Amino acid sequence: MITFYKNNNGLLQTENSENNCWINVVCPNRDETQYLLQELQVPEAFYNDIEDFDERPRIETENGWCLIIIRIPFKSNDEKLPFSTVPLGLIFKDDVFVSLCFQQTDMLSDFVLYTQRKKITVKNHFDLVLKLLLSSSVWFQKYLKHINQRIKLAEHNLEKSIKNEELQALLQIEKCLVFFITSLKGNDILFHRIKNLKSQAGALDPDLLEDVEIELRQAEETTNVYSNILTGMMDAYASVISNNLNIIMKKLTSISIILMIPTLVASLYGMNVPNNLQGNPFGFWIILLISLIISIFGVFMFKKKNLF
Repeated sequence: MITFYKNNNGLLQTENSENNCWINVVCPNRDETQYLLQELQVPEAFYNDIEDFDERPRIETENGWCLIIIRIPFKSNDEKLPFSTVPLGLIFKDDVFVSLCFQQTDMLSDFVLYTQRKKITVKNHFDLVLKLLLSSSVWFQKYLKHINQRIKLAEHNLEKSIKNEELQALLQIEKCLVFFITSLKGNDILFHRIKNLKSQAGALDPDLLEDVEIELRQAEETTNVYSNILTGMMDAYASVISNNLNIIMKKLTSISIILMIPTLVASLYGMNVPNNLQGNPFGFWIILLISLIISIFGVFMFKKKNLF
């Protein structure tokens, strides 16, 4: 899908391409791909790099074209990985600016609406790149709030009963945080490269640079905090599971020893040798009473040692 936006006190959608407009391409079909490669003459190598789902944030130039790849978050339908990141390619040359993404996300449409509400004007290509980088950092923090809610829910479920499903939920969240941490680090490195570009020295808005740096740093720190909390929680519950297993084994061992006492007494008096009770009509009840007394004494001793 291709959408054209012109810069007029906010990004406004237009029907056709205009000079200095933003061409937003999401999940392109064959015709849209041909439009990018043949009509706009976008380098095919750039297109292929963005199509790679694991492409890292970077900046590259070729034949006057500039490629900037950033990682943006999105909410997926995969239950095993509810949140992940995807590369967003920003390709521009002269009066052409193209953004290309092979995953439908909420960030880009929200960014357009935000520029319209705030009547934000885009000054140049790098100004739009920084604004998109700022928006991605904000969306990272939005999804981190959802992840924090999932952590609290999993913790609440684990307090009731420790099952594999709850532990797997924590593992899924940990995978999301790993993707977030990696992507934010890449975006941070890319931001500093853009900030230190000699060709853009003095042209970049210092207030915008400060905002991007603050949001990036906050997103990184929040992700690291959640990751550390999750790691500590999983270690704690692993210790709880091990401790519960030890308690269960102690109780089973104690029960086995107590049940062995009547068996031992019965075995001694069941041997085919004289035992002074073979002619006693109350021999069975005497043996049963002796076994019961010794078993009760064993239970009392185990209780005293907190083993039962």
